[in-house]
Amino acid sequence: MHPVQENSRWPRVSKFTLSACAASVAELVTFPLDLTKTRLQIQGEGGSRQHGGSVQPPKYRGMLSTAMGIVREEGPLKLWRGVTPAIYRHIVYSGGRMLAYEQLRESVLGRSEDGIFPVWKAVIGSMISGALGQFIASPTDLVKVQMQMEGRRRLEGKPPRVHGVYHAFTKIIAQGGIRGLWAGWVPNVQRAALVNLGDLMTYDTVKHFLLRNTSMPDNSICHGLASICSGLVAAIMGTPADVVKTRVMNQPRDSNGRGLLYKSSTDCLVQSMRREGFFSLYKGFLPTWFRMAPWSLTFWLTFEQMRRAMGISSF
Repeated sequence: MHPVQENSRWPRVSKFTLSACAASVAELVTFPLDLTKTRLQIQGEGGSRQHGGSVQPPKYRGMLSTAMGIVREEGPLKLWRGVTPAIYRHIVYSGGRMLAYEQLRESVLGRSEDGIFPVWKAVIGSMISGALGQFIASPTDLVKVQMQMEGRRRLEGKPPRVHGVYHAFTKIIAQGGIRGLWAGWVPNVQRAALVNLGDLMTYDTVKHFLLRNTSMPDNSICHGLASICSGLVAAIMGTPADVVKTRVMNQPRDSNGRGLLYKSSTDCLVQSMRREGFFSLYKGFLPTWFRMAPWSLTFWLTFEQMRRAMGISSF
């Protein structure tokens, strides 16, 4: 049976469900690294540097120091603080981006006559699908970032901003209206487009390159090699936008929902580089990569095995 025909008859809701389930497994396994990355990226920004008029030195100096500090000061379970909205996000985001990419590949952009999906089409398809999925899921990402920072606020003697997922959503709406749920959506979508360019495009291209040019079968080894490549490229391309996104979404806001530290993602980018230098945009790169590598590996292996178990062809 031809894979494209099989895929076209497969219910879209089932593809969405498989993607969401695989992403939820990957998110649960690797979430502590995401919390570590977020804490590192927030360090040095205007809102946390000034305390009582004096400049505070960074509390954490690296990935391991950050993780151990969270375990020691807040408890090991706090490494999963914010995992609930993170899973909600991936149900929407990963389910949407995977479904959109496959539809673009098979129906809209189309493969070439020899069955190959050209790299330039993969670039377009991955960026569009990532941006679309992230725009829809942006409110859950905003809640996730705010919940991840609550542990640090308590240690600094600051009152908690949110007490749970529902409270976070209602507070954001009360302060900024429905539009407040999409605060920081521009850097959010920019990051998602870049990360998907690295993830989806790289995985799809590397996997089918290996299948066409080597004797390697379409198995877990092939999927693993492609996923390792995709995790590295996604981290390189997405980290600067991720730093900007995290800072814009975590900044305090006035009664109208406007940010008090940054006017826009561009303003955040300029301020960060001016105060801390270019490499501030790669704060948290190692935990980002160390997270994306196992996340990508877990997601793609789980996703491919789920497709096989359900009788659908390999991605």
